[in-house]
Amino acid sequence: MTDETTLTIRSIGARAVNVPLPKPLPTSSGAITTVPLVLVDLMSEEGVNGCAYLFCYTSAALQPVASLVRSLGEMLHGDVVAPAAIEHKLQRAFRLLGPQGLTGMAMAGVDMAAWDALARAAGMSLARLLGGEPRPIPAYASYFMNGIAGAEKDAEEALAAGFKAIKIKIGYPHLDTDIQAIREVRRVSGDEIVIMVDYNQCLSVPQAVHRARALDDEGVYWLEEPTVADDFAGHAKIARAARTPIQLGENWWGCHDMAKSIAAGASDLAMPDVMKIGGVTGWMRAASLAEASGMPVSSHIFQEISAQLLAVTPTCDWLEYIDLANPILQQPLTVQDGCAVAGDGPGTGLSWDEDAVKKYLAD
Repeated sequence: MTDETTLTIRSIGARAVNVPLPKPLPTSSGAITTVPLVLVDLMSEEGVNGCAYLFCYTSAALQPVASLVRSLGEMLHGDVVAPAAIEHKLQRAFRLLGPQGLTGMAMAGVDMAAWDALARAAGMSLARLLGGEPRPIPAYASYFMNGIAGAEKDAEEALAAGFKAIKIKIGYPHLDTDIQAIREVRRVSGDEIVIMVDYNQCLSVPQAVHRARALDDEGVYWLEEPTVADDFAGHAKIARAARTPIQLGENWWGCHDMAKSIAAGASDLAMPDVMKIGGVTGWMRAASLAEASGMPVSSHIFQEISAQLLAVTPTCDWLEYIDLANPILQQPLTVQDGCAVAGDGPGTGLSWDEDAVKKYLAD
């Protein structure tokens, strides 16, 4: 713990890494072949630092996002590490451009790193700094679009690892294949496992209504992003037509998007992405909106910081477990008996494996 009551930003660094995957991860929108991450390091004058990472989805975005983060560091040099004040300054600076897309990602990375630094300075985990405490969070194993045989292998792997829930991606050319994949998971895992499915926005609204009704008797826990993410009216039509709960949120750019989605009745459940929702500051607002609307909240990737945030989320539901950043972390998040177990050390729990970072640095 530092004796200083205030931290001052000295610099904010950004490093681009491209982590190879053992095998491509197929989705209805194409295959993910690497994990492109920007590592954010906030350095304070007092010697207490904070870190975060951003998932760029495509390697083409790595250098632009890293450059943006460094530019924000120059803008914030000498400022106090105060997330609300930082957000206000950056929102004002980018009001005309808009705080979405790559700009929003960079701003969220700074916010997450700032909260990590504050928690480290206080000698607390992020959950404790926010007024709660780390606790086991129910987690589901998140898989991709691996066909019928792949669904069987995924279910076997999840069960062997102790998970009590599994999500698979669907959206095959024929509805029968979607149903067969779900039933294969059920056959392997039995009736006790919770099954979620994700369409990754690949259907039109009429197609989604048809498939959602067909899946209503399959006992899935939620149906995620059946159509284009920002078509709130279309999702509302699907939600009215289906008995299966609709899940949205990973593509909400800030709480204004979330509020519009809730007002439209677009989904039954909420899944904010800590990067797209606005970092820790945005997540806490999203948790309040969800509580006021009675919406269960699950996380989207970013499992390390999400485990801390879900611990203080009143309507906490599920944590998505997918080990995108594990190869460059000193201490990856652990799962015990189907629950994510966040550490109680200072900060968010992130620390870089510098040897691995050097190995995967992107040019």
